[in-house]
Amino acid sequence: MKKNLLALAALGLVAAAAQAETYDGVHQFVSSKSAEAVRAEAVATASAPDQNVVAGSRGPLPFKATADSAKVRAEAVAAAYAPDQNVTPGSRYNSKVVSTFQNPALNAAVAAK
Repeated sequence: MKKNLLALAALGLVAAAAQAETYDGVHQFVSSKSAEAVRAEAVATASAPDQNVVAGSRGPLPFKATADSAKVRAEAVAAAYAPDQNVTPGSRYNSKVVSTFQNPALNAAVAAK
């Protein structure tokens, strides 16, 4: 009796869950481009170089400098010759940074004027 009751309950659940769907047929595709425009775009995309390569994976990307290279070089030279460039007041206990060295890059710039 219990088996029959469980079987009837399971059959009732399956019957309740099953629903008929209606078939509307194949939907019509609507496009804003013509077939020739799509074909031309596909050909252009397929023939593009490195189309499946992540940007930057084949070396660095082209770089365009926005600063004047002479000015950047002058700043780099001045920073390289800066006295006590690697020393801060907290480098040693109770110490003070006293610039005792003359900057050769600045001296050369002054002499050139």
